[in-house]
Amino acid sequence: MNKKILKEKPIIGWREWLSIPEMHISEIKVKVDSGARTSAIHAEDIEITKKRGKEFVSFKIFPLQRDKSHFSRVTLPMIEERWVKSSVGHQTLRPVVKVDIKIGDHKFPIELTLVNRDIMGFRMLLGREAIKNRFLLDAGHSFLLGKKKKKK
Repeated sequence: MNKKILKEKPIIGWREWLSIPEMHISEIKVKVDSGARTSAIHAEDIEITKKRGKEFVSFKIFPLQRDKSHFSRVTLPMIEERWVKSSVGHQTLRPVVKVDIKIGDHKFPIELTLVNRDIMGFRMLLGREAIKNRFLLDAGHSFLLGKKKKKK
């Protein structure tokens, strides 16, 4: 591998902590998945509405795995609905929003699909479109850009 590329791009692990301020999420554990094109987050009670000619999507977000007691209701502009094929080949039509995420010291916008991920091991999947040209992935390590914040 080109040594210049290694110096220019930070390395992330297959699991990382990130925040999504627009969704009131100070930290969420994500699986970094270079096999998935799009990023996805667990959402429930998804409702699409129109206001002044623009489409919005409202949904409940549960950032903690196996915890339904902590959630926020979020409303964001919807950029489109997109057909996404799951890892088992099942296709679903999902709302897509654009949000800024912060991972380590890096902040940037990503497209995020909304889907029920209850049966999955992670509330959020960070796909290759989000990490492309920003990071190198070390699939053998976790949390290379930061640890979980300690409770006070």
